[in-house]
Amino acid sequence: MGRPLEGIKVVEVAMWAFVPACGGMLADLGAEVIKIEPPSGDPLRGLKIVSLGGAESAFDYSWESYNRGKRSVTLDLKQEAGRAVLDRLLEGADVFLTNLLPPARRSMRIDAETLRAAFPNLIYASGSALGPNGPESDKGGYDAITFWARGGIASSLTGENAVQPVGPPGPAFGDTLSGAMLAGGVCAAIARRALTGEAGEVDVSLLGAALWSQQRSICQATADGLRKFARPDPARPHNVLVANYRTSDGRFVALCMLQADRYWARFCDVAGRPDLAEDPRFANSAARRENLTDCLAAMTALFASRPLAEWKEILARQDGQWDVVQDVGEIADDLQVQANGYLKQVPAGDGRSLPMVSVPILFEGTPLPSTRSPELGADSDAVLAGLGYGEDEIIDLKVQGVVF
Repeated sequence: MGRPLEGIKVVEVAMWAFVPACGGMLADLGAEVIKIEPPSGDPLRGLKIVSLGGAESAFDYSWESYNRGKRSVTLDLKQEAGRAVLDRLLEGADVFLTNLLPPARRSMRIDAETLRAAFPNLIYASGSALGPNGPESDKGGYDAITFWARGGIASSLTGENAVQPVGPPGPAFGDTLSGAMLAGGVCAAIARRALTGEAGEVDVSLLGAALWSQQRSICQATADGLRKFARPDPARPHNVLVANYRTSDGRFVALCMLQADRYWARFCDVAGRPDLAEDPRFANSAARRENLTDCLAAMTALFASRPLAEWKEILARQDGQWDVVQDVGEIADDLQVQANGYLKQVPAGDGRSLPMVSVPILFEGTPLPSTRSPELGADSDAVLAGLGYGEDEIIDLKVQGVVF
């Protein structure tokens, strides 16, 4: 069976991570994604990537992750001849994907109004910082400031007396989540066009995606007239079976047994402490909350008495929900990650391979294949030839500085 978006052609005029991540997901889903880059290339190519250990990475994992499976064409869209090439590309395209700021789009005549007037069957998909409407609709943004900071996530994770707000867990955290949402919007627009014949415009913003990810807290704060919720005190959980506990070897186990009374007795039994379940102070949820200090102390000491390996074996013998607080470097060894192909090795073309996270959508239980990202302008000649440009015409475009 082929990939679901085979036959769909996407033209991407975008840079950095947010919208390119969307294009990379669409490419994995089977779309032909042609990335138009300026002569200098997407600036993400020039971003110095250093591993957390301090050494330079073997691959630019940001570039490889967000631009996987695309074709690269270098094209100067500020020149009329460059715009003519783009128009020829768009004649056969299904989707135009961009995150250029609205003023830049208008100056290049690649704004939605201009392109959809010329190509009414084209789906115009944009990634914005703050949404396409309102007084700041022309303003740019980045993951760390727009998604993480303005979207309320940093504040929600930061304690009241912290010196600094909590930062994102890694590069492009909000970009990749927002890009996945935009890819979903593009797929919905493709379906709408197939069902109704109506193409249209799709926009996902970093701000909107942040709000969606935090909707439970935002809705309650709005309804209750609150500015901020106090951070829960991990030292005083509402439910001792919904908490993190340190093991004797310094690891953590996360419990999430929301139906505490259903699981309490069996947990205590397999953990070798049936006396805790028999203790009237801990007999049910209400009693455990009333005697939280003593119950939590007993649970903390219990988990601290054994290493993680033993707790994994013990917890597997009961039905309550739990898991290990896992480090990113352990992910490759996770048997579920391996079984579902969530992390794979992609050929780099030079005898090496690079690790790549799969799009987290399986069809018929099978992960989608990926290929690595293109070198700058690697496909310029082939794409132009496919559009009907002859060899002399391509050379002339290069002499003019339109194609590189």
